[in-house]
Amino acid sequence: MPQPRSHRSRRLEEQLLRLLADLVRREVKDPRIGAVTLTAVEVSPDLSHATVYFLPFGMGKDPAPVAEGLGKAAGYLRTLVGKQLTLRHTPQLHFKLDTTLEKGMALNVLIKEAVADDRRRHVDAEVLPPDEDSADGAEPVRGEAGGSPAGEGV
Repeated sequence: MPQPRSHRSRRLEEQLLRLLADLVRREVKDPRIGAVTLTAVEVSPDLSHATVYFLPFGMGKDPAPVAEGLGKAAGYLRTLVGKQLTLRHTPQLHFKLDTTLEKGMALNVLIKEAVADDRRRHVDAEVLPPDEDSADGAEPVRGEAGGSPAGEGV
């Protein structure tokens, strides 16, 4: 079971995200990277590794060259981070493509399909003739069609 993250690790993740976003924009000159959005940072419990999630700008852009460029710049970025943050050990940086947006879109499609399927089933159930709905032969309840009107014979 994963351990709950400490306040220190959450604070470090936030600092790393802000600092790395600025450093990638200002300091990294690799043309493969271009415009990239850093979406999240997760640090290991011992704070020795940091996984940085990114999205290349533009949905049609191939993420492989961007990941390669960020991977090559990881050592340089780690040095810059170490100079700006007061840490005993600067975490190693690992860059990964953020797939949460794609997963969210796929879940959205599945939900829409399930809702449409449910609506079709609901419409099909309403189309059935009324006597087929009560196939168990139960007597109609007062106030329903075929029963005595409410208040009559009381």
